[in-house]
Amino acid sequence: MSSEVVILMRIILPLYVTAFILYTVRAIKGPTIPDIILAVDCMSFDIAAFMAILAVYFKSTYLITGAIILALWAYLLDVYVANHLTKKEVGV
Repeated sequence: MSSEVVILMRIILPLYVTAFILYTVRAIKGPTIPDIILAVDCMSFDIAAFMAILAVYFKSTYLITGAIILALWAYLLDVYVANHLTKKEVGV
């Protein structure tokens, strides 16, 4: 691993972990349902972005496939919950 990557990981990884802990606290203690959904959404997109970065670093197609699927799942969750909150009905 090159020294630039190690330095970058030492700076970014603590910020990433701190943000993830804050998202988890918000997901558990969120006062409203939209707060909880937003926290889960942020966690999902952060994990997808991290998987995409790892896919580029390791040159793996499997990781980028997982990242795309996770991002699409988070998007569908947002659409489903928004539909439920606006129309008060479950389903498509």
